[in-house]
Amino acid sequence: MQKGPSIPRHCTPTTPTGSDPVIGQPDHDRSRRVRAGAALAAALLGFFVITLDALVVNVALPSIRTDLGGGMTGLQWVVDGYTLMFAALLLSAGSLSDRVGARRAFGIGLVVFVAASAACGLAPNLPALVGARLVQGAGAAAMMPTSLALIREAYTDPVKRGRAVALWAVGGAVASAAGPVAGGAASLISWRMIFFINLPVGVVALVLLAFAARSPRRLVPFDITGQISAVLAMGALTFAAIEAGSAGFTAPRVWAAALLTAGAVVVFIRAQARGRHPMVPLELLRQRTVLISCGAGFAFMAAFYGMVFVFSIYLQQQRGLSALATGLAFVPMTVLSAFINPLSARAAERFGARTPIACGMFLMTCGLLLLALLPAGTPTWALALLMLPVGMGGPLAMPPATALLVNSVPAHQTGTASGVFNTSRQLGGALAVAIFGALIADQDHFLHGLRISLVLAALTTLAAATASLYLRRPTPPAPVPALPRPAGHAPKETLR
Repeated sequence: MQKGPSIPRHCTPTTPTGSDPVIGQPDHDRSRRVRAGAALAAALLGFFVITLDALVVNVALPSIRTDLGGGMTGLQWVVDGYTLMFAALLLSAGSLSDRVGARRAFGIGLVVFVAASAACGLAPNLPALVGARLVQGAGAAAMMPTSLALIREAYTDPVKRGRAVALWAVGGAVASAAGPVAGGAASLISWRMIFFINLPVGVVALVLLAFAARSPRRLVPFDITGQISAVLAMGALTFAAIEAGSAGFTAPRVWAAALLTAGAVVVFIRAQARGRHPMVPLELLRQRTVLISCGAGFAFMAAFYGMVFVFSIYLQQQRGLSALATGLAFVPMTVLSAFINPLSARAAERFGARTPIACGMFLMTCGLLLLALLPAGTPTWALALLMLPVGMGGPLAMPPATALLVNSVPAHQTGTASGVFNTSRQLGGALAVAIFGALIADQDHFLHGLRISLVLAALTTLAAATASLYLRRPTPPAPVPALPRPAGHAPKETLR
């Protein structure tokens, strides 16, 4: 290979003020920024459609039941079919990200997600819709952890990475704000339109992904025992919670599902403890930061998604609002969250992650308790205003919790840690829909079940707020002492 002219060792290279140290360096930096921006934009759009599909369905549930039939159990499976597969496959999605590279894994998941969205919109009956939602959840599982891995690869500086994660979270915040209204507005035409929304967004994300830098790959084995036991445990637990609402907690199939859940959990733990290549290394779960971050994610999703689910049904079935009016009731809460998300990263930089996480979870607790204690005749506009603390709390807490998790693990465990974190989030949402749906299944005691659901959600966020007080501020690495230079040698420049 042809080399440039050598520089004598006794000479120190100098760079005139205002000139570039290396010809072509600005172009290289500009290209790197473009690739980083493309990766962040693709990850943001992916997070947008993932979050949108978790929320847009709720206000359209009555329309889906009118068109395709099914009772409360069927509606729960339309929501939980997506979140269940999302949660169950997230753990192995981290390994997929490491094996094929974050960019390729994200692209595969995005293609699956978009194709399944089209199948949802064309579903001829309820079983076909639930089946397509399962596939859609599998695609989302491949996208979520790889989106964070893309951000980590694109931004090496922790401060810039934290801000990038906050911008990534804006995608979820905007989807949360747009989801209920989009679902209600689309239902005026057809509930099928809520799934077709994903098609153009997915195409744009794929185009942006083509400009992102290639991701490194690592040869990692697949933990088949751990994955199967995780799917069985989460699926059986969700089935038990949903069926308890229609068959009762003492039904044989509910107890059988509960026993299957316990057995699958035991197999999973043993596989991770004794397996040669565990899907979730137990030492990762022994880290306090990982556990508290995952707990905060679980509590947020259980409270937020559970509340949206029960109020979407309550406002339409008990108060007679249209799907669009129901979606508009969530607008003050969800729009506010879009403005809080970017500020949370700044708050974490100034006060540390513990303060915004604890304050956010406590705000959610207060809002949920207020909603639970309101009389039945409270106007809808008052309900919308009292949802504001819930809308403020989640966006305040989640970006710092996400950035804290990503920065607390080694680079090679980013995909796995992201999978664990997002599994806890989706499991919280799936269990909330299953349990809260069981509590409101009896139409004669709907309001009582709704209040119990909100109290349970408040207790969950209160527990997360308390646990976050035990977070430690990250310790900066000790400075490396400078080595003494031999006499007569001037320091050489380091090109960054």
